[in-house]
Amino acid sequence: MRKTLWLAKREYLTAVRTKGFLISLILAPILMSGSVIAMALLEDRVDTTDQRLAVIDRSQVVADALVEAAEERNAKSIYDEEDGRKVKPAYIIDIIEPNDTDPAAQRLELSNQIRNKKLHAILEIGPEVVHSGDDSNGSRLAYYAENASMDDFRRWLGWPVNSALRRARMVELGVDQAAVNEALRWINIQGLGLVSMDQATGEIQDARVSHKGEAIGVPLIMVMLMFIMILMGAVPLLQAVMEEKSQRIAEVLLGSVKPFQFMMGKLLGGIGVSLTGSLVYVVGGIVAIKKMGGEEYIPYDLLPWFFAYMVLAIVMMGATLAALGSACNDTKEAQSLTMPAMMPVMIPMFLMMPVVQNPVSTFATTLSLIPPFTPMLMLLRISTPVEIPAWQPWVGLAGIVLFTVCSVWAGGRIFRVGILMQGTPAKLGNIIRWAIRG
Repeated sequence: MRKTLWLAKREYLTAVRTKGFLISLILAPILMSGSVIAMALLEDRVDTTDQRLAVIDRSQVVADALVEAAEERNAKSIYDEEDGRKVKPAYIIDIIEPNDTDPAAQRLELSNQIRNKKLHAILEIGPEVVHSGDDSNGSRLAYYAENASMDDFRRWLGWPVNSALRRARMVELGVDQAAVNEALRWINIQGLGLVSMDQATGEIQDARVSHKGEAIGVPLIMVMLMFIMILMGAVPLLQAVMEEKSQRIAEVLLGSVKPFQFMMGKLLGGIGVSLTGSLVYVVGGIVAIKKMGGEEYIPYDLLPWFFAYMVLAIVMMGATLAALGSACNDTKEAQSLTMPAMMPVMIPMFLMMPVVQNPVSTFATTLSLIPPFTPMLMLLRISTPVEIPAWQPWVGLAGIVLFTVCSVWAGGRIFRVGILMQGTPAKLGNIIRWAIRG
């Protein structure tokens, strides 16, 4: 044990004393959350150039309402309330007389104006749009633009267009205009959590407002942090073991320690590196959130699960990667094995959003109980506001403990043979044979 701890201390100090470790602590969260940060920084940096929409209204019902809605929006929503600067483009509606003789030629002419940047888009309203029935062409709302599927103007048009159509239908039915406005009044639905009881006082507590940051942000941050720690603590073991083997450093060390002690020393060193990095992020995050007044959103109850699953994930992945590194003879072989070895970590990253959206589904539950995926997916599920059955995290923890023990056992057998094996290619058959026969 003393030699194992000495090796672990050596690995740990070698990693954390480097400038690369400090740089990775700073850059890793920035790179992993770069898109989110960029979206936040660039949220208000939009093109504020006025956008013109050509409206061909064959129903003679909608166009005037669109002009009115656009003028109201331009007066209230495109300027910052504090400094008065323009933060959104103004929407300008141009009503175009329909060309019933050659509508295709009119669409082409207006499309060319879009290409020449004189127009932003075209909205063509069918003649039977008020009484839409089986005539799909007559009741069509067609929006022509260079990037129509991602166009904010098109999304904005949905409400004023349909409001105008509902109003026209109700007026035809003889409903009073004031009653029409009241009937079409829009009320947003407020998202709340669940009502709870204070265990200390027995008082019923009102539900808190549900925020996207709590529903999506906390689970994604926890999983991304675990992913970063695995990259820092486990992934480098493959390359490090391969280099020590190829440079014959391992042969010198094996004169004093056993192969299993050598591997466990590296694993413990990797765990130490990850715990150091995670403590920096967790403590720094808690301090920052407290200073911003959001202490109630700090998931203290998740931290024990996070550290337990993270340590097991690093041991599981580290043993696998160290074993594969011992089987490699050069950098090319190590690179070819890195991606397959990382699949248990990469697959949960691809499945995060479906699991967050429905953490109690059969799909999410089943995958989170498969040991290689358990650390990340189970942590993701218990980080959401949805309450999952209490037995599942414990069963997942037991499963990953058993799987990790098997991984360390098999990795140790591979490591014992591979670390001294020179010239034998790192083929899957050889690695499996070493794990079985030792």
